[in-house]
Amino acid sequence: MLRLLAATTLAMGLLAAPVLAQDAKDTLTIDLPNDAATLDPHLQWDTDSYTIYRNIFDNLVTRDAAGEIVPQIATKWSYENDTTLDFDIRDDVTFHDGSKLTADDVAFSINRIIDPALKSPQFSQFSPIDKAEAVSPTKVRITTKSPYPAMLAQLVKLSIVPKAYLEKVGDQGFNAKPVGSGPYKLVDHQQGVRTDLEANADYWRGKPPFAHVTFRAVPDVSTRIADLKTGQADLVRDVPPDQAISLKDDPSVQILSVATERVGYMYMNAQSGPTKDARVRQAIAYAIDQQGLIDALLQGYGKPVNIIGAPPVFGYTDAVEGYAYDPDKARELVKEAGAEGAKIEFLTSPSYNRALVEALQQMINDAGLDTEITSTDQATFLKRRQGDPANAGSVAIGRWSCACQDADGIIYPLFRTGSTWAKYSNPDFDAAVDAARSTLDEAERLKDYKTAYEILRTDVPGIGLYQDFAVYGANPHLTWQPTPNESMFVMDMAWKN
Repeated sequence: MLRLLAATTLAMGLLAAPVLAQDAKDTLTIDLPNDAATLDPHLQWDTDSYTIYRNIFDNLVTRDAAGEIVPQIATKWSYENDTTLDFDIRDDVTFHDGSKLTADDVAFSINRIIDPALKSPQFSQFSPIDKAEAVSPTKVRITTKSPYPAMLAQLVKLSIVPKAYLEKVGDQGFNAKPVGSGPYKLVDHQQGVRTDLEANADYWRGKPPFAHVTFRAVPDVSTRIADLKTGQADLVRDVPPDQAISLKDDPSVQILSVATERVGYMYMNAQSGPTKDARVRQAIAYAIDQQGLIDALLQGYGKPVNIIGAPPVFGYTDAVEGYAYDPDKARELVKEAGAEGAKIEFLTSPSYNRALVEALQQMINDAGLDTEITSTDQATFLKRRQGDPANAGSVAIGRWSCACQDADGIIYPLFRTGSTWAKYSNPDFDAAVDAARSTLDEAERLKDYKTAYEILRTDVPGIGLYQDFAVYGANPHLTWQPTPNESMFVMDMAWKN
C-alpha cells in the first residue's frame, strides 16, 4: 500500500511540477512528519507544533546563528538584583489584528504560562518566575522566587500573544485562530492535513521572503522524499540517515544537517507496570547496544552520549558513566526481578525512526521481556506521555530539546516530581535540580547537575542514547543554514538568485 501511495504521489508530482515551478518564488511548501498538536505556543513544545507556530509569533529574545542570545521583541535587559530582571520592549510592533504589542502583552504571556490552571507543558521551565508586570508600555519586570540562572535561556522560547484578543476568544478560540506579531499570519489550518500561512506585509523586521508558506503533515517518509524530488515540497524535515546518504548525489535534492543540542533518549516509566521495578529499568539499560544503533541506523548523523544531555548544553558532564552493553547482565536482572516475559508497552509515533524503535524492541526482548509497539499520531503520543503513569506506556524514545542549551530545560521537566513528563519521583534528585536553578554560581550549578545525573544513573527513569543531528532535505535552489537549536524560521530562508 505504501509503495502504491508513493508511486501515485510520484506520478502526481511529475504532472504538477511545471505549475509549481511557476509559483516557486511566491510559495514555500514544507513537509513535516506530523501536523501541529496545537497552534497555541503556550500549550505544547513538540517539534512539529513549534516549527509552524514560531513563524506566527515573535519571541521576547532569540538566538543568533552563533547561538548567542540576542534581542527580538526586547531591545535590551538588565538585572536590578539577583531576582529582578527588567526588559525594554520595542514600541513599533503590531499584532496581525492591528493592535499594538505592549509590555502588557509580554507580562500576560509570561503569567499565562506560569498559571497552573493552564497546565502548560512549559510550566516547569518557567515556574521559578513569581510574576511579570508591565512597569510602563515599553518596560517589563520579571521577578523570580530565587536567583534563576537559566532565565534568559528559557525566555528564548517565550512567544508573545495578544492579551486582549486571547481574553476575548478564550483558549480554544485562540488555538483555532491564533494571532501573533510574527512574519506570517494563519490563513487556514486543516487538522491533520496542512497549515497555510501568508506573509505579514507590516512585519517590523521587513518583508518576509515568501508570500505564502504551506506546512503539510506527511507521516510517511517515502512520500516526503517523493514530494521533495518531484517539486511538490521545497523542504522536508526528519530525513532518515540512510535516505540522506542515498540522496547526497541526487541533483534534485540538497541534504542539510547540523549537530544539535537535542538528545535521543529512552524514557522508562518508574511509577507503573513492570518498569516500576528499578531492576527491570536497569536491565533495559544494559540491553541496549548504543554504539551499534548509532553505527547501523544513524550512519554518521549522531554521536553517543553517556547521559540525557548533549555537549552544547550547560550542565552536560562526561564524569557520569553510561550503561555498558551487557545482555547477560540484562537477562540476569530480569530474572532476579521475576519479570521474565513481562509485557512492555513501547509508545511511539511517526516522528520517530521506525527502524530504531524496532531495533530497540528486539534488544529489550532479548533481555527476556515481551515488548509490544504502540504507534499513534503525535498528538495522541504526547497526550499519553504527559498523562497519568498508568496510561503512559512502559518505555518510549524521545528526541528532547529545550532550545535553551541548559540542563535546567532537560532533566528538570523530564524527571522533576510533578512535571507532566515525569513518571518518576526522588526527593534527592529534586533537591539537586532545585539547587541548580537557584544560584547564579556556575561552579555550584555544575556540581549540582553532576549529582542529579548520578542519581538518574542509579534510578534509571531514562537513559541517553545519542546526540541528535537534524537532517533536512531541501530544494537545491533554497538557501538556508540549519542551527543547533533547530530554529526553523522561514525569515532566514530564501530562493537562490
